[in-house]
Amino acid sequence: MNRFDAAALRGLYLVTPDWDDTAALLQASEAALQAGAALLQYRHKSAGPAQRLEQAGALQALCARYGKPFIINDYLDLALQLDADGLHVGGTDIAVRQARAALGPDKILGASCYGSLDLAQAAQEQGASYLAFGGFYPSRVKKYEVATQPDIINQALQRFTLPCVVIGGMTVENSAPLVARGAQMVAAISSVYMAQQPPGPAAAEFVRLFAAG
Repeated sequence: MNRFDAAALRGLYLVTPDWDDTAALLQASEAALQAGAALLQYRHKSAGPAQRLEQAGALQALCARYGKPFIINDYLDLALQLDADGLHVGGTDIAVRQARAALGPDKILGASCYGSLDLAQAAQEQGASYLAFGGFYPSRVKKYEVATQPDIINQALQRFTLPCVVIGGMTVENSAPLVARGAQMVAAISSVYMAQQPPGPAAAEFVRLFAAG
């Protein structure tokens, strides 16, 4: 799995907001990485190609300084251009099998499975590195058609060998029961980048959740 082993896929999974202010994005991301975020996914759905390249390159360098995996959401061409540590694909993006073929065997590849064990099964068979389930709760950033039930984590851990990520409206309080069920990663955007407290302390609360577990 590139230069990261499976132990890297545990803890706070930081996902960036659609911020155009690159300096503010880097400052907040660095504070969260300093606090112990496990990995970072660059996600900016409204950015143009030049802005994506600039921000992704800067975030990649930041993650390298902290020894954390850097994942790109959706844009396979950008992941290949930067030789990123991995890619995350959703249900309307490139298929997991195609992404794996393009990335090669050693990159991290995540797949959105929503509330579907069938999607998770297919993702595992096609070469995913982790399975992302959700949304579990209403999200300030992403809109979901269905609400995923917590017991999918128990079912997934019994059925699959890959780490499970939980997404959708995650706070420290509402993600704690999912971590208790065995979720290895919690993906957060607004609860870190748009929290009432600064990003560092906000991220540290998620980190402590895993330390306690």
